[in-house]
Amino acid sequence: MLEHYWSRGRLVLLLVLIIAGVAALFFTSHNQQFYKRPIARVERVQTGAVRRTSDQFQNVDHQHQQTLTVRLLNTAERGQRLTVTNTYSDSQPMDLRYHRGDQLFLNQLKKHHGHLSANVAGYKRDGVTVFLFWLVCLLLLMMMGSAGALALVSVLVNTLLFILAIIIDLKNNGEHVMLIFGSLAVIFTVVSLLLILGPTKKMLATTAATIIGTFTALGVSLLVFAWTHERGIYYESMQYVTQVPRPLFLAETLLGSLGAVMDESSDIIATLFELKQLNPTVSRLQLFLSGRSIGKSIMGPLVNVLFLIFMAETFTSSLLYIKNGNSWGYTFAMNMSLGTVQSLVSGIGIVLAVPLVSGFGALLLGRRTTK
Repeated sequence: MLEHYWSRGRLVLLLVLIIAGVAALFFTSHNQQFYKRPIARVERVQTGAVRRTSDQFQNVDHQHQQTLTVRLLNTAERGQRLTVTNTYSDSQPMDLRYHRGDQLFLNQLKKHHGHLSANVAGYKRDGVTVFLFWLVCLLLLMMMGSAGALALVSVLVNTLLFILAIIIDLKNNGEHVMLIFGSLAVIFTVVSLLLILGPTKKMLATTAATIIGTFTALGVSLLVFAWTHERGIYYESMQYVTQVPRPLFLAETLLGSLGAVMDESSDIIATLFELKQLNPTVSRLQLFLSGRSIGKSIMGPLVNVLFLIFMAETFTSSLLYIKNGNSWGYTFAMNMSLGTVQSLVSGIGIVLAVPLVSGFGALLLGRRTTK
């Protein structure tokens, strides 16, 4: 009877999610009137001449000319057609190739002697964004049930908190960056674990280990920075920073390592609680040793995952540097050095979290059987 109830509930939830997804995609396909920027649909594409280009480093590319016939979907000129031009290259680093049926944003829409003219500004991508968000919600809710719903709520709450922290930072003109984002890291930890784990011993132990491990790792890194006088750390490689880059880099490192330490701490604590339930008489020493053993097994893969994430962010820009005649050393310094430092700091936090979370778990679980 219970299985039938849950099966029926899942089917109803799936049906609701499918209807919501279809409605959302339909809305994003017909919401042009809610935009102030001109939006047009491509009705015809004509490909023009192809021009070969090369530079002093023997990089060869080809530029293509497109003539697009588009129909406006909003503004006072809705329904009118006009012709716009587009140039794209084979590599498409800063340009795009458009096809029939694409919806585009237009810039500088003008009417001169009864003829409309405009420039192409890029794709209208809200449909893709909404579809991906719907797909994530579908997978979380269908595969994880209430736990997935709580995880989704925690992500949404943390997103709002992050936006609020950025607004506060901008209003303070970049002052007290570490205070703002350090407080945000603590709030992130408490809110996420409270929503996912609830007000339990799991939450208490994981929160304590995460906060202490993350801030201790940052403290160790600051000591190393002071000892080495920050040689080899190129803050100038942070692009488009309008504030002092060093505090922003430290805040970015703090938030990046926080996620890894929280992930590891949650895994260890969950396993220790399972051990306590299976063997209520297990000692604190046994729990501590078990937690340390678990940490050793997941520490290596987690550090490598973080390293790959940081390096993947700089992969395309590194290729661009190398293709334009820069040395490997200069490319690493300008693109990968900061990511490497962040990986190392996160690795310190991951290593420190193992004994911390094992110790907290052993202390909290050693008194009586968990609920």
